[in-house]
Amino acid sequence: MSIVLVDAGGTNIGSVRYALQRLGADAELTADAELIRAADKVILPGVGAAGPGMARLHELGLVEVLRGLTQPVLGVCLGMQLLCERSEEGQTACLGLVLASVRRFTEAPGLRVPHMGWNRLTRRSQHPLLSGLGERDQVYFVHSYAVPVGDYSLATSDFGGAGLDAEFSAVIAHRNFHGMQFHPERSAAVGARLLQNFLNL
Repeated sequence: MSIVLVDAGGTNIGSVRYALQRLGADAELTADAELIRAADKVILPGVGAAGPGMARLHELGLVEVLRGLTQPVLGVCLGMQLLCERSEEGQTACLGLVLASVRRFTEAPGLRVPHMGWNRLTRRSQHPLLSGLGERDQVYFVHSYAVPVGDYSLATSDFGGAGLDAEFSAVIAHRNFHGMQFHPERSAAVGARLLQNFLNL
């Protein structure tokens, strides 16, 4: 099985690659359109801001490449947000593969932004990506923007606020495109299991 990590400039690329190696999977880091199209699995990692992330994909000529993929694709952290239509962060137009707009968490007393730390996942749908997920399983988040809950939401988490912040999408899927808002590479055994589930799709 061939796996590629899209070299979109995310600072978590190395840690995602090591997490895959621990599962016995060697992922090639590349910005080559033909290698990405030919891969069995494509992972779009990302840490940072939506605007520079999309600018990098445009610069590399990968926007239409990613939009045209038919194999399983996984966006991680910012990579998941870039799968959506747009982000409030810089009013950025994103890839438009998931019909959602990314919104910033609301500052409130007792709620620190960015949302950082371990939170429980709540399953909303049966999907192979969530195979083996327990009711109390937690994963590690670091983010200031989030995807609202919608038909694409496989699992959610809770930031503790009102409106969007009461519940947000933690795992999404639409057609062959999937996303994890948290960092599976930093989420111990639960993160490893979810990454393996993606490899098994």
